[in-house]
Amino acid sequence: MSVNFSVFLFWVFFSGLHVSLGADNGGVAALELWCVAKNNAEDQAIQQSLDWACGQGGADCGPIQQGGPCYDPKDLPKTASFAFNDYYAKNGRTDDACDFSNTAALTSLNPSYGNCRFPSSSTVKNGNISDTTGIGPDHSADLSGTDPIAHTWFWSVFIVHIMFLFTWLIEVH
Repeated sequence: MSVNFSVFLFWVFFSGLHVSLGADNGGVAALELWCVAKNNAEDQAIQQSLDWACGQGGADCGPIQQGGPCYDPKDLPKTASFAFNDYYAKNGRTDDACDFSNTAALTSLNPSYGNCRFPSSSTVKNGNISDTTGIGPDHSADLSGTDPIAHTWFWSVFIVHIMFLFTWLIEVH
């Protein structure tokens, strides 16, 4: 087997290992979560939970008011999900903060739609929850997600350059 092929295999193995282990987040898979209304919950129960979340619960329900980007009078679960998720985000992102009398549940599927952008929720790493910057109901962009991508590319390019240097040194000597 030639030295170039050996170096190539070495590079493929370690660059793949770097990505598969999630090297950018400590080797732990990250998962964003949102609190949404259950699709099998009764509309009356969802409405009661929505009323509580927007009232006593203190959720930001402006985006689900008429004219707001998340206003959809024909889909109560979709409307309530925005308020539930806002309450969940403001109250520690715990299981209890996403119960709403058993009308809500956590999901890893982003419930954003159209111009309605749900704020990014938490990231779970080994059972510990940490905050992430999110996007709100406007068109602002969350650029914090570019860092892990750039970091992965940096290490991949760095490893490739080291491999080329290693190959050159072997061939010269």
